[in-house]
Formats: sequence, C-alpha cells, structure tokens
Amino acid sequence: MPAPGRLAAMLVATLASWLAAAAPARADFVVCNRSFDVVNLAVGRDPGGGFRTDGWWTIGTNQCARVIKGALQNRFVYLYATDVFGKPLLDGRTEMCVGAAKFSISGIGDCWQRGTIAARFHEVDTHSAESWTFFLRQPGAGAGTGASPAGSGLQDTAAPKAAKP
Repeated sequence: MPAPGRLAAMLVATLASWLAAAAPARADFVVCNRSFDVVNLAVGRDPGGGFRTDGWWTIGTNQCARVIKGALQNRFVYLYATDVFGKPLLDGRTEMCVGAAKFSISGIGDCWQRGTIAARFHEVDTHSAESWTFFLRQPGAGAGTGASPAGSGLQDTAAPKAAKP
C-alpha cells in the first residue's frame, strides 16, 4: 500500500485530470447567477462596426448562461441585469438601449426616440482575456467586486477562465 502522502498526491492528480477532462476549456463569456433571484440579463458589446445590445437571457438561481459564444473580441462587455419585477441588480454607468421583449439593437444612443428603453449597463473589464465568467451575487453577500479565481464567491465578481494550453 502506498504511503499516505503519496496516496494523497495520486488522488489529487487523478481528480485534477478528471476535472480537466470533464470540463474542456471554452472561449466564451458566461454569466452565473449566485443570487436568490431569477435574473433577466441583457448584454452590450462592440462586435465591430459599433455597439450592439442583445437580450434577454433568463438565468435561474445557481444557473449559468453562455451569453457570448467564442473568443472575446473586446476588452469590455456590458451587462444589465434585473429581477423579475424589473428592478436593476447591477450598478451601471454606461447608457445603452434595451427592448421590452427579445431584442438585438444596433447603436446605443437616442433610445427613447428609436422606441427602445434606456438602461444603465455595468461595465465588465475582461482584461482582454479570451474567456470570462461573471458571477452575480446577492447584494451584501461578498467582500466586494473585482477579478478573482472562478468559484471564489465574491459579490458581483468576474474571473478569467483558464486558457487552453
């Protein structure tokens, strides 16, 4: 029988390889809802040729949604999240347009004049990573905001995913 230290090292190595095989790295922007509310989410970004907003994704408690598929092309992604009653859940400073139902809107100005709704989006700095996971937490449930390892549980935290080797 292997020594206890060696056995533990073998178990850790086996677990690490199993986790790596079970969850292959993907280049996406993912939002995980760690709040107690069902969240309605809109996303703003510049896919090239001007800003665009898209929505809505409905994300249940302890659920995640892949809102941008593929490698991120921009350093900044903008999020607007509300509870089921329409109350905004993120502090935002960047005004962009949203629709009342499913939407894809080009441009971010003159929302009211174009028949859309002006909303203040929260800016997420991905630090030019190809993949990013944003964790939305219940207000007051964590230690603040910022970049952190995935699963750390900080309020409104975001974390880069590990890149493929």
